[in-house]
Amino acid sequence: MMDEQQTSLDYLSNQVNELMNQVLLLTTEVFRRHLDPFPHRPVQSHGLDCTDIKDTIGSVTKTPSGLYIFYPEGSSYPFEVMCDMDYRGGGWTVIQKRVDGVIDFQRLWCDYLDGLGDLLGEFWVGLKKIFYIVNQKNTSFMLYIALESEDDTFAYASYDNFWLEDEKRFFKMHLGRYSGNAGDAFRGFRKEENQNAMPFSTSDVDNDGCRPACLVRGQSMKSCSHLSNNTGWWFNQCGLANLNGIHHFPGKLLATGIQWGTWTKNNTPIRIKSVSMKIRRIYNPYFK
Repeated sequence: MMDEQQTSLDYLSNQVNELMNQVLLLTTEVFRRHLDPFPHRPVQSHGLDCTDIKDTIGSVTKTPSGLYIFYPEGSSYPFEVMCDMDYRGGGWTVIQKRVDGVIDFQRLWCDYLDGLGDLLGEFWVGLKKIFYIVNQKNTSFMLYIALESEDDTFAYASYDNFWLEDEKRFFKMHLGRYSGNAGDAFRGFRKEENQNAMPFSTSDVDNDGCRPACLVRGQSMKSCSHLSNNTGWWFNQCGLANLNGIHHFPGKLLATGIQWGTWTKNNTPIRIKSVSMKIRRIYNPYFK
């Protein structure tokens, strides 16, 4: 009799322990999701872009921000992207994000071509992927750049059209009309600072227009990428914008940091702490 009671107690004890373990696992998962609102696994949706996914899924249920799978026209393979489905109506494809300097942006052409970083943190989605997204048939995209300063002020620059030429032309960038409160750093103040319609450059693929050298702040520079710590961007004799520049460190020149030179205070460029670049189809009414 005693043996049977002991067996029953052992069984019940094991069941209680199992239930407690399950509660602990569920509590941990709830806590993790509270800390990280974005899903770590992509939603299995082969959309053309984040606007397309929002228009398709959003007609049935609310579309969450997070990782999605794209298969845009012209691409021979699907790839993951981060979609912002909350900001100003959602449907934004995030093509670049800088937060804390954890990811090294001092990379060669191949890295900027295919993408670098972590889509859940800092990243550059890749020139080929951006090209496939913005060059689909019967679509146009706008570009929205959100800037945050080291003293926690915010500004933005928006362009009502954004597209790239193909790899043979080194993904030459084309921009539409500007609006915002950060200034049009892509076009700058002078003709030689205009980065619109410029090809992409890296330290090993130089298309920056410095032939044989550029004069930057009184110094002769043979490579804008080298001046910007071997980061990649659409340079034109260096220019006023480089959102892929490295984060600031004490004693470094401002020219080596994340740059948006038309965002100033007391005629001095503001030091940038974080930035994101997002694109969205321009038929969305929020920016008309």
